[in-house]
Amino acid sequence: MEISAAGGAGEPGGRALAAGARTLAAGETGTRTLAAGTAAGVERLIGLVRSLTPADGLSLTAAATLATLERSGPRRLTGLAAQEGVTQPAMTQLIARLEGSGLVRREADPDDGRVVQVWLTDQGGDTLARRRAVRAERLAVILDRISPEDRAALSAALPAIDALASAQRDPAAQRDGSAPRDGGAVGAGSAGRATRFA
Repeated sequence: MEISAAGGAGEPGGRALAAGARTLAAGETGTRTLAAGTAAGVERLIGLVRSLTPADGLSLTAAATLATLERSGPRRLTGLAAQEGVTQPAMTQLIARLEGSGLVRREADPDDGRVVQVWLTDQGGDTLARRRAVRAERLAVILDRISPEDRAALSAALPAIDALASAQRDPAAQRDGSAPRDGGAVGAGSAGRATRFA
């Protein structure tokens, strides 16, 4: 049986195919390594963000929900629950608490009166702005402690961080099969979790 030049490992074409396979395998390994390192780094950043966030009575899940409404405009409860990775009953309870605090309001959808949309109020927007300002001020102190090279690297990484955070919008795309997180409470002691920060 004869092996063609394109397929034989000892021929130029075969060497190219083998090299391509090795490159593909290395790329997959590189992606896994990057994913593991990024996941570990994000875990540490979550701790940092928690320590920088003012004790204003909002859980990270509540703040992330407000930030979603700020970025995306009014949303249905089902869409918010899917976006934040919580159950619909948990999101319903969270929105009720946020509404009670004056941070969101519920209105009938103008296109379908049977559907309720959640809107961010001016007070909710002001609350987000205050949280961000306090956190940025505290973070600036930490940034002054690291080298100019590290600050430049952080600055250069911001677009990639934004792209990563924006890439996963559909909870159905999650591959770990984990159940939705608890919706959390407005209170700071909530068990709610969020990977995006408001």
